[in-house]
Amino acid sequence: MKINPQMKVRHVAGEDIVITQSDQAADMTKVIALNESALHLYNALQERDFTMQDVVDTLLEAYDVDADTARRDAEAWVAEMQQNLMITD
Repeated sequence: MKINPQMKVRHVAGEDIVITQSDQAADMTKVIALNESALHLYNALQERDFTMQDVVDTLLEAYDVDADTARRDAEAWVAEMQQNLMITD
């Protein structure tokens, strides 16, 4: 997996957000807010290929959570990122 290089995080009004745009005729702009852990993963994993285990390991290194919680959170983050086209395979 790899974070889509076209997606850039911006800090706006105290929030870390990603603005995505569609090539469709209608305005399909979408704003995605990243919480602290989502932003940490984004920053730690951008510009490199990574696996689900890399996501889990990054969470385990940064937060005081058990492996099962880190795996569930990693799977949720990856699913959300894929749904918003922020991760490419």
